[in-house]
Amino acid sequence: MTEARGPNGTTHAWHPPGTPCWASLMVHGMAATQEFYGALFGWEFRPGPRPLGRYVRAVLNEQEVAGIGLLPPDGQLPAAWTPYFASDDVDATAESVRSCGGTVAVGPLDADEAGRLAIVSDPMGAVFGVWQAAEHLGRGLTGVPGTPAWNELFTYDAAGVAKFYRTVFAAGREPVVDDDPDDVVLRIDGRPVAGIHGACPALPRDRGPHWLTYFQVEDVDRAAERVAALGGRVVRSGDVTAVGPAATVADPEGAVFAVVSRLDRPIG
Repeated sequence: MTEARGPNGTTHAWHPPGTPCWASLMVHGMAATQEFYGALFGWEFRPGPRPLGRYVRAVLNEQEVAGIGLLPPDGQLPAAWTPYFASDDVDATAESVRSCGGTVAVGPLDADEAGRLAIVSDPMGAVFGVWQAAEHLGRGLTGVPGTPAWNELFTYDAAGVAKFYRTVFAAGREPVVDDDPDDVVLRIDGRPVAGIHGACPALPRDRGPHWLTYFQVEDVDRAAERVAALGGRVVRSGDVTAVGPAATVADPEGAVFAVVSRLDRPIG
C-alpha cells in the first residue's frame, strides 16, 4: 500500500492490483451492527455510495477502513464479511474470473463516483469482491487497532485454488512451510497479501470455502471477551496464524471475522 493524492487534494492509500483493499459487511440490522462495531473497534460512520442500497463507511482516525451495507429484506442471505481486491480494470478482472472457472454474481457496476465493483466467487465457491478505484481508493489506514490486518481463504485445495488467484491477479505464491502445499501465502510485488489454507474437510456446512477477514486489536483475549459482552460469540480461540495469535469470533448477526494482536509478518 502506497500513498496517492486523491481527487479532492487529500492523501489516500493506493493499493496495487491484486491486494486486499477493502472489507465490506452485509447485514440485516444496520443500527445494531453499527453499535456493535463502534463499541468494539471505536468506529464512527459516514454515508457511502448506494448502488446496492443503504451503505455506510466505518471511519477511524478520520480514515475510512471498512463498509457496512444492508441485505435484502427477504432474510435469505446470511450476514458476512467480504474482502475486496484492487483492480485497474474490474471488467477485465471479472472476465478473467469467468475464464478461470469462477462466477460473477454482481456487476461489474459503478458505485456512484467512488469506483467500480464486482462481487465474484472462485471455482470452489468462496466469495470476494473486486474494486476499481475512482474517488474512493479503499481503506486509508492500517497497522493500528480497529483496522483490517489480514485475509485468509479456507478451502479444500490450496494449491489448486492458488492457481486461480495467481492467474486472475498475477499473484505469486509461497508455501508457508516448504513441504506443505496446503498452506500458501499469495504475494504481490514480493509482499505477502493473503493466505490460503487447504485440506479443510471440517469446513462448516453452512459456509463452505470462504474468506476470513482479520482485524488488528491490542489484546486478542480482551477483544474476544468484548465481542461476547456486546452480544457476539467466540467461535474459536487460541489460533496461531501466519500473522500472529488470533481468535475467530462472530458478531450478533453471526458474521464471522477474526481478531489478531501481533503482526508477525509484514503485510501489503
